[in-house]
Amino acid sequence: MELEVLLRNHRTIRAIGFDDAPFVRRCCHPVGVAGVICANTRFEGMVWGEIQPDGWDATETLCQLLIGGKFLPQLHIVLLDGISLGGFNLINLPLLAKRLQRPCIAVMRRQPNLNKIEKAIQRLPQPEQRLEILRQAGPIYEYPPFYFQVCGAEPQVSAQVLRRLTDCGYVPEALRLAHLIAAAVVKGESGRQA
Repeated sequence: MELEVLLRNHRTIRAIGFDDAPFVRRCCHPVGVAGVICANTRFEGMVWGEIQPDGWDATETLCQLLIGGKFLPQLHIVLLDGISLGGFNLINLPLLAKRLQRPCIAVMRRQPNLNKIEKAIQRLPQPEQRLEILRQAGPIYEYPPFYFQVCGAEPQVSAQVLRRLTDCGYVPEALRLAHLIAAAVVKGESGRQA
């Protein structure tokens, strides 16, 4: 069902929020990724995977966690904590939306410093490919308190959905819980900030 219809009819919106676990930079150990499923703001389930830090497998890993699993048929939207996981393991947002056949939104807490990001990417292998993935994600929209990139839905509708999925603060509940759980799995307890 389309997001506009769900919003208009005050129906439950099921989202999955993905965030990476804390990790040591310049280390070759895999980085944990938590995916938390919420119905509006109520926790309903979880998936867990691993990616390579600064690698190339984030998009494929997220697809593998959902395609063929029990959660994908229930989901209306996919939320990401930014466009990358595990450092600069960039998510190909249009490809993810196409493969999952769901709108995908990369949510940011603030307007990113693109010059700083590009400089950091230049220090990694295959910087041009990484920058191209970044460009393909499209423009960054600002609908306070949200900043986001989206594929598969209109920005205005996406902003309404983000508000519906946020309990308090500036972070949709599925992303907030993914952040807390990923930190707890690695550190033994969740952090203060989500």
